[in-house]
Amino acid sequence: MTVAEYNESVDQYSDNLYRFIIKNIKDEDKAKDIVQDTYLKFWEKKDNVDLTKIKSYLFTTAYHTLIDVVRKEKKQGSFNDVKEESYSTNSEYSDLQEILHEAVEQLPEDQKAVILLRDYEGYAYHEIAEITGMTESQVKVYIFRGRKFLKNYLGSIEALI
Repeated sequence: MTVAEYNESVDQYSDNLYRFIIKNIKDEDKAKDIVQDTYLKFWEKKDNVDLTKIKSYLFTTAYHTLIDVVRKEKKQGSFNDVKEESYSTNSEYSDLQEILHEAVEQLPEDQKAVILLRDYEGYAYHEIAEITGMTESQVKVYIFRGRKFLKNYLGSIEALI
């Protein structure tokens, strides 16, 4: 892989990677660090990556880096960071997108990741399986369970409006 091809991959995929990461962790600085770490790992292995699978490699690496960061933070969590209002919905909201983001935040990490890859980024099931290292059937189950949770969490749209 040449430097020009590497730079082209940065131009093509860095925004999508950042958007995927920021939807998972809601911290701009950490998201930028994860994207940067992903491209650093990609640079170190640039000669071993197939040119037709760059996007998949980048998202897989970003996903695993994200999981590492989340696990590290769970070990270092603080009780003062817990916000009581994040565990319930408030019927006064009129911004449906904000309510949906709040609901997505309640999902377990694996379900959240596959929901975001499928519904926000538009990946196929087999691509998500490749990125996350799960089987395709596991991906389908997590997406089903995540959507079911979101449906129950949000209730009916008419109740929200």
